[in-house]
Amino acid sequence: MPRILDGNRIRDEITSECRPRVEKLTTLQRPPGLAVVLVGHNPASEIYVRNKVKTSHELGIHSETLMPPETVTTGELLAVVDELNRRPEIDGILVQMPLPPHVDSKRVLLAVSPEKDVDGFHPCNVGNLATGRPGPRSCTPAGIIEMLKRYQIPIAGKRAVVVGRSDIVGKPMALMLLHENSTVTICHSKTPDLAAVCREADILIAAIGRAAMITADYIRPGATVIDVGMNRLDNRADVERIFPAGRPGAAEKLEAFARRGTLLIGDVHPLDVLEKASAYTPVPGGVGPLTIAMLMVNTIDSAERRIVVC
Repeated sequence: MPRILDGNRIRDEITSECRPRVEKLTTLQRPPGLAVVLVGHNPASEIYVRNKVKTSHELGIHSETLMPPETVTTGELLAVVDELNRRPEIDGILVQMPLPPHVDSKRVLLAVSPEKDVDGFHPCNVGNLATGRPGPRSCTPAGIIEMLKRYQIPIAGKRAVVVGRSDIVGKPMALMLLHENSTVTICHSKTPDLAAVCREADILIAAIGRAAMITADYIRPGATVIDVGMNRLDNRADVERIFPAGRPGAAEKLEAFARRGTLLIGDVHPLDVLEKASAYTPVPGGVGPLTIAMLMVNTIDSAERRIVVC
């Protein structure tokens, strides 16, 4: 059986390391401050924000949630961000995506001060990452690097394949792996013979947003497989296609779907990965918990830089 890479365990390690840093800052001057901007009532976004706020409170980080209405204009949202940029007690600003279609998301994200960009999305911070300079790092890929290191999975000299080229995960993931001296290939929808490229990977990272797309044919025997995908299935036919009756482990998945009416799976086929990988991240409980943990790290890093300067 392959080794399960437990994101909850690594999250707990990281947050435990955060606590004394928060206590020191609080004693020195004030706790770190995180402001989350949540527009409208997207149920998935509300869950993410609630978990971020909960973790902040547990660590003693001052957290605020600003909830402009769905009708907010780009100009009004830019004014909200500008005010947060000027508030000295706020060290991190997170604008929860997606924003409503009528809002210019790129303008809003660019308006966040690079020093307070705890998501690591601002072009200044992407440039810092590309050139190896210090600065906030995109949370999900930073969490994956932490997981690989803490499980003592070698990265240097290994061949890594990243499936997905998003600004949030795929591109920064490739850069972080390069900085760890891995040989990196980044793939996308136009990559010819994608399965063959993926089979070259010692470390395979799937971040494409397609349920169970990465099957056994994509996985090199003994590879480490990191599944970034979070896909919620609510159609029984889709569940039965991915988990056909009679296959080991399929009955449990079908029973879970029957109880809940939905099933959360990643971009990697959860049965195939058991047959081919030496280590893998489950969904849920793999990469997801690390994203919030690294958001806390980025917020504390920002506070440490700003409080020392003050």
